[in-house]
Amino acid sequence: MDEWIKKAKKGDERAFAMLFKDNYPYLVKYLIKITMNPDTAEELAQETMAKAVQKLSLFDGKSKFSSWLITIATNSYIDQCRKMKRENEWRKQEVTYRKLKWNLESHNEEWNDALTALGKLSEDVRIPVVLKHYYGYSYEEIGAMMKIASGTVKSRVHKGIQIVRKELNLS
Repeated sequence: MDEWIKKAKKGDERAFAMLFKDNYPYLVKYLIKITMNPDTAEELAQETMAKAVQKLSLFDGKSKFSSWLITIATNSYIDQCRKMKRENEWRKQEVTYRKLKWNLESHNEEWNDALTALGKLSEDVRIPVVLKHYYGYSYEEIGAMMKIASGTVKSRVHKGIQIVRKELNLS
């Protein structure tokens, strides 16, 4: 195994093919257990091996080659989960905004670009902006409602307004 790693690091494709052949089934079995999906496991195993080819020079031999591959695979899976979570949250938010817009428009209420821009703010920024600029609450009142310092509220409102202005091309 060590000999193949040395040869593979020098660019020997046959040596890497042997490493791939010996470790791929082990890697796929591991990934099936953590993903609970054979197709996803297969995709991640292929991605892992591609990354291993690119980063083989970084393998220092302090751990087993298979452990190094498991580390790459685990990190790839975690990254994939984070990405999917962000995409799912974005899709849910997008559906919610569309429903809200349709609901307002169907009741002859106005939906404007400012509301679209507000929808792109994180909740911790959007809430203070709405309370301040749509409902006229003071920074102190908003701070009390949200259980945060009034200075924090002021900072979030300022940040939110800057983002909305940029979104609306007003800055």
